[in-house]
Amino acid sequence: MKLSGLAARINGRLIRLAELWKCIGTIELAKFIYRRLITRNASPAQPSIRPGEKADFIRHYQFVRYAPFGAPINAATAVKTNTINWVIPDVGIGSGGHLNIFRLIFFLEQHGFECRVVINGGSHFSSVAEIRNCIVKNYVPIKADVFVGGGAMPPAWFTFATSWITAYTVKNFQSTVHKCYFVQDFEPFFFAHGTDFALAEQTYRFGFLGITAGRWLAEKLSREYGMKTVPIGFSFDKERYHPRNLRRTAERNVFFYARPMTQRRGFELGLMVLDEAAKRIPDLNVIFAGEDIAPLAVPFRHVNAGIVSLDDLPDLYNRCDAALVISLTNLSLVPLEFMACGCAVVSNNGHHVEWLLDREIAALAEPTVEALSDTLISVLTDEDYRRRLIEAGLTFAKTTDWAREADTVARIMTRLLENETQ
Repeated sequence: MKLSGLAARINGRLIRLAELWKCIGTIELAKFIYRRLITRNASPAQPSIRPGEKADFIRHYQFVRYAPFGAPINAATAVKTNTINWVIPDVGIGSGGHLNIFRLIFFLEQHGFECRVVINGGSHFSSVAEIRNCIVKNYVPIKADVFVGGGAMPPAWFTFATSWITAYTVKNFQSTVHKCYFVQDFEPFFFAHGTDFALAEQTYRFGFLGITAGRWLAEKLSREYGMKTVPIGFSFDKERYHPRNLRRTAERNVFFYARPMTQRRGFELGLMVLDEAAKRIPDLNVIFAGEDIAPLAVPFRHVNAGIVSLDDLPDLYNRCDAALVISLTNLSLVPLEFMACGCAVVSNNGHHVEWLLDREIAALAEPTVEALSDTLISVLTDEDYRRRLIEAGLTFAKTTDWAREADTVARIMTRLLENETQ
């Protein structure tokens, strides 16, 4: 039976709690649930309501008001020019956005920059040591000190916003020379065209230097908002993702990243595409991973892999003949991971995808059931075509490099410093 909207939200939150439990353990999870029950929800979409209270939208959106804090930096201020504050949303596990931030921090530290992680607002963790442990254990072994709340943020030469809510904190922060914005997606698209859309959109007019995930974002923000932008590309973990020549089953396996709660991943569209393909390919087997889809009606042969650890993903990718990747906003990281494992990629077209993918390395189609299912079926039934995509994808993936992208950011920041001394 298909989940109702409320049931789906509850199921998604239970899955997130399971992910969090793996990261922080039973005792800290209990503390987190208790704190969330007695304090207001930090989500931008809706204020939570305590028993006996009314929803307080004014308090909930207080963070957007201009309220400068921190002493301005001047010639007498002792602030090292290699310091960077990264203002980020609270940390859990499994976040691709957080992973990219921590990757940049890791490589910039190798360039001699002193980075700090500042958790915006507050954290469900009870100490900064626990936050650092979660980052090092589940993401990247960075050296950065951790601070909780904007009020604890130390002076720095550079301060980066990393989401639309953190951009308001950075706008108010005065103890910095350069304000920058690491933009990984066009966040207004995450909302209906209402308050959150408008407030998110305004952050691109704050005058920050934008470091963007790809050319599509750089061009969009520059053209529509007058933002000064520098794009960086994507890559993948080359120690983890590579062909392993695993024995494939007699079935034709298709991987689909299943996140019903994340609308920009197009779960409903993908499900219909796969249903159509399954009707025309009797031995099709779909592997769903990302969330537990057991409560959802899936009328074709499939495997519900649920939440898969990073260490187990490469083997799963290597067992698949193709992967259906739908990106309705900026392109996700997973196409390169699939390519690196020798798995053909099928995706929707559009400028937000084609800044990285083209028809030489991926099978692209209009985001309709008919176009995507026809394209997926072509990849699965035309072995020569599938092999060409795999070989081209592997070659392209090998040309990408996270260290090189971090070098771009380091050069930009070094250039800003050089201009200040001339």
